[in-house]
Amino acid sequence: MRIRIVDAFTDRPFSGNPAGVLLLDAFPDDHWLQKVAAEVNLSETAFAHPLPAGSAADWALRWFTPVTEVDMCGHATLATAHVLHTTGRASGPVRFAARCGILSATAAEDGSITLDFPTSPLTPIEGPDGLAKALGAEVVGVHATAGHIGDLLVELPDERAVRSLMPDLTALATMSDRGIIATAAAEDPGRGYDFVSRCFFPAVGIGEDPVTGSAHTALAPFWSARFGRDELTGLQGGARTGLVRTALRGERTLMTGTAVTVIEGDLLA
Repeated sequence: MRIRIVDAFTDRPFSGNPAGVLLLDAFPDDHWLQKVAAEVNLSETAFAHPLPAGSAADWALRWFTPVTEVDMCGHATLATAHVLHTTGRASGPVRFAARCGILSATAAEDGSITLDFPTSPLTPIEGPDGLAKALGAEVVGVHATAGHIGDLLVELPDERAVRSLMPDLTALATMSDRGIIATAAAEDPGRGYDFVSRCFFPAVGIGEDPVTGSAHTALAPFWSARFGRDELTGLQGGARTGLVRTALRGERTLMTGTAVTVIEGDLLA
């Protein structure tokens, strides 16, 4: 059985967000899927198998962190679409049946892939006690996300504050269903991005996720409303970074990026 490690939302190896990808004939039992994800030990490992002709989607898709299954994952979906196209298993738009509904991935001639995901509604809230202390930064505002991600979107004063975060992950794990999206406007949009973000998901076994596609279903409407533009580019990450181009389409968010396969081998267990 072939297993691949793909760096998503980047055009070069050892950047972006790595994901495991396994293409299967059918899903084995959940215990095996979870053990493989724990062995791979990346933010998410994606498992996919083809669906019969006439189905609502082309492939069934699931994602597991090292400790649990998740409802939505952008970078591992991008990685899966990249593997399907580079191995000849797909040639046009690909529809995935996932826990969060039908998702699609469309490849362009330049090698980029655009994901079509549901937009996450946002609700301004006060934020939990101790959030600023846990982050180690001043908090400008907090929004709860709805839909399939269950995060808190936390605006910080500036890009420097986001980049310098060294949060208390144990404290953050108690503050939302999945994690914290810390964000700020770009200091200099001339550098090619409009906003920055970092994501911390200790509640699902992920300290920091380098480039989180699903978080951009909340970041896109947040910053599009702020800037008055539907199409933006976000830079995410701490030690590893990647770019996500977003296009807000009402109840859907388009996210475009590239990916690189860095490891390919045989899973023997």
